[in-house]
Amino acid sequence: MPFLPITKKEMAALGWERPDIVIVTGDAYVDHPSFGTAVISRVLESAGFKVAIISQPVNDSDYLEFGRPELAFFINGGNIDSMVAHYTAAKKRRSDDAYTPGNKAGKRPDRATIVYSNKVRELFGDIPIAIGGLEASLRRFAHYDYWDDKVRPSILIDSRADILMYGMGEKHCVEIAQRLRKGEAISDLNDILGTCIAVSTNDYTPRPCQECPSFEAVSENSEQGKKQYAISCRIQQDEHDAVRGKTVIQRHSDKIVIQNPPMPPLTTEEMDEVYALPFMRDYHPSYEALGGVEAIKEVKFSVIHNRGCFGACNFCSLAYHQGRQISCRSHESVISEVERITEYPDFKGYIHDIGGPTANFRAPSCEKQLKHGLCKGKKCLAPTPCPALKVDHSDYLSLLRKLRKIPKVKRVFIRSGIRFDYLIADENEEFFKELVLHHTSGQLKVAPEHCSANVLKRMGKPAISTYNKFKKRFYELTKSVNKEQFLVPYLMSSHPGSTINDAIELSLFLKKEGLHPEQVQDFYPTPGTVSTCMFYTELDPYTMEKIYVPKTMKEKAQQRALLQYFKPENRPLVLSALKAAHRTDLIGTGPNCLVLPDKGFTPNKPKKKTIRNIHKKKKK
Repeated sequence: MPFLPITKKEMAALGWERPDIVIVTGDAYVDHPSFGTAVISRVLESAGFKVAIISQPVNDSDYLEFGRPELAFFINGGNIDSMVAHYTAAKKRRSDDAYTPGNKAGKRPDRATIVYSNKVRELFGDIPIAIGGLEASLRRFAHYDYWDDKVRPSILIDSRADILMYGMGEKHCVEIAQRLRKGEAISDLNDILGTCIAVSTNDYTPRPCQECPSFEAVSENSEQGKKQYAISCRIQQDEHDAVRGKTVIQRHSDKIVIQNPPMPPLTTEEMDEVYALPFMRDYHPSYEALGGVEAIKEVKFSVIHNRGCFGACNFCSLAYHQGRQISCRSHESVISEVERITEYPDFKGYIHDIGGPTANFRAPSCEKQLKHGLCKGKKCLAPTPCPALKVDHSDYLSLLRKLRKIPKVKRVFIRSGIRFDYLIADENEEFFKELVLHHTSGQLKVAPEHCSANVLKRMGKPAISTYNKFKKRFYELTKSVNKEQFLVPYLMSSHPGSTINDAIELSLFLKKEGLHPEQVQDFYPTPGTVSTCMFYTELDPYTMEKIYVPKTMKEKAQQRALLQYFKPENRPLVLSALKAAHRTDLIGTGPNCLVLPDKGFTPNKPKKKTIRNIHKKKKK
């Protein structure tokens, strides 16, 4: 099957009078399994539905391209949140958009899901509307919005959609479409796992559930309101478990948002079926004249082998979207996809990645997880590995060995996240050795994120000593095979809990390690994460401890600059940060200094512990 239709002319060529489902998306149409629209559209197609796609609509005529679909509109904001696509962590407008033809910014609206859904409602009246994708999934309850700097209601309320699909939506979308085809009203689809609906308080039938504090309670800009927000966040995170998760409700004035328990993740057989669908693995040919779609470059010759992440860092949205339970594809499925990739004329012999949210996870974190779910309020790996954690790379290693033997494949790399604390916990070093020998393309990206114990605790990451142990062994193994390879650490500034002194500690760590990071990430408070809850409330939702949060643009800029203290353009910010922290001992020409002084500047020098000074203190 060629690309699905994005114009009425393409639909007519297929002999359709109208589609069953129209998908509206904030991205260009790229038919590759790394893109949510492609997966959902192909899954619906395989279930017997006629699917058309409206990409980045602007005018009414764009929405009206296919007329009224037989069943429904399915709407998503794109592969990433539209606000993240448009704005940096400093709230500055981005100049490009990798998911838009020609890499042009501004081709989708802010809060795309809300805009698209309201326009469809305006043009098509009572047509069933289902929203999904990352933007909707993370905003399913009342959520702190960084760009408005306030708590917004559930996206279901603002979008006027009928139903919201959260998480990975293959099963949800097919069940919705099938039940609509059978003649059920959209208002009757209130029992589908992995979905949210909003009903009036008069129509709500009480049921066993966990109730979050209301929108009115969590949006109150007060100490009590923020405490209620933290409580709400904890409930939502704890119940996002496909084994033991309960129904969760939240009142919004005269409406109640109801979240049904999560949809069970796909089985291996189900995942294999999805990735065997006839993806074209490229952007729609109409974009060629516009400069193509940049986002395909990193993933065109990459393969997703798993979903979910039990690492669940506090700042990452993946665990709240995909879940913490690991799903994986069979070896045969991955091998088949790689073999198909080798037949593409522009394939050069290199598989760029065999990965997922965390590349080296192929199984549940422990035996009891499948029966009882994941532990509430506890992490499998941080601050130290759980005693019940089962560490085993043998299945992943076996898969990689098979892939290396495929004809036309020269190298197989791993570029998505390697969880180094899980790797170093494995007493069997076979995978580690082959990772270094076969699967590192000169640089291996890993994510220690910080070095301060206080900050790492708030991030849900292991102590820096774990990273140091991993780093030492990585370079030992690299040297043993006569290779020159390097670790590229991901680092984050201004995470909740990080003071200027913590940022200075990280700068000194980088200087000691001889690291000059080209890119660093300023903490970005995206909806739905524990860290964003900390940012807004200044509370840890699991302990209710008060947390220091760097919030002003000035301090965030200072902390970011400290991570790149060596850049001349950052010198004014680094100087101001060091002076504010009373660390002028780090301004100078000494081996530990971070920046050179201004002319005539005399740094503070700590008093030397002379014998005379010690005797004076004793007398006092």
